[in-house]
Amino acid sequence: MFTPGDYLHPRYWLSWLGFGLLRLISLLPLPVIAMLGTGLGSLVFILMKSRRNIALQNLAICFPDKSDQQIYATAKRCFQLIATTTLSMGINWWASPARLQRLVSYEGKSHYEEAIAQGHNIILLAPHAIALEMGALLLSRERSMITMYQHTRKKLLNDIVKDRRGRFGGILVERREPLRSLLKLIRSGNPFYYLPDQDAGDKGVFVPFFGTEASTYPMLSKFAKIGNAVVLPIYTHILPNGAGWRVVIDKPLEHYPSGDETVDTRRMNEVIEAMIKTAPEQYFWVHKRFKTRPAGSDSVYD
Repeated sequence: MFTPGDYLHPRYWLSWLGFGLLRLISLLPLPVIAMLGTGLGSLVFILMKSRRNIALQNLAICFPDKSDQQIYATAKRCFQLIATTTLSMGINWWASPARLQRLVSYEGKSHYEEAIAQGHNIILLAPHAIALEMGALLLSRERSMITMYQHTRKKLLNDIVKDRRGRFGGILVERREPLRSLLKLIRSGNPFYYLPDQDAGDKGVFVPFFGTEASTYPMLSKFAKIGNAVVLPIYTHILPNGAGWRVVIDKPLEHYPSGDETVDTRRMNEVIEAMIKTAPEQYFWVHKRFKTRPAGSDSVYD
């Protein structure tokens, strides 16, 4: 349990100042936060050359039909939305349920509700949309929801994140915990909000991602099979000009898993691609998605 009194030492004061600033920003109207984020993101896009180049390279690989100008504009907007999402994190963590209800709308939520009504265990397939955290937040008010997190060395940050993400019923599972714990939670009827679309290193299988071989985690089909769960794609959209967020939930994948790990992993990527194409600028392109290459292949990053 998170106890603020455990973190009164001066070494935590700078962190508390940062969290306090986020809390204050969260009180601003969302259109004002969006305006500030757009300005901050434009500046970061100019200053962070290495991350800018990663985003530009990723977009060029995944959207070869786009012009250089289109790629540049999409990457810049991506940075602006990352900055906006960072500044609005305090809304995720501290806004009242009533305010969140006003700001977040759902499309296709009936697919999720029908799966629950039919007694299915559920895995929500969530790509790294920039605002992905908002997608599960309100759903966890209705039904305890599992998410995974990466432990960091900053103990205060870990405790804050766990406390705030779990404030409505979120169940956080550390990535290095035994999988049996996660599977037990899924089989107990807790929906699992799963983000499997980053570079998997030597733990992955190579399947196409926007036409380029990418090391991809093959776990979705295993989780679905062992957890006896249906898989519903979910993507969180940031609405223009600080109007809020729209969470889109698609119908369950049919005939999944198929029994062929590689086929299922490739299909997962195809589903993720389809979601990204609806709003390419809202995907987390600053990650080195193609960092791990097949044997004999050159690096795609400078």
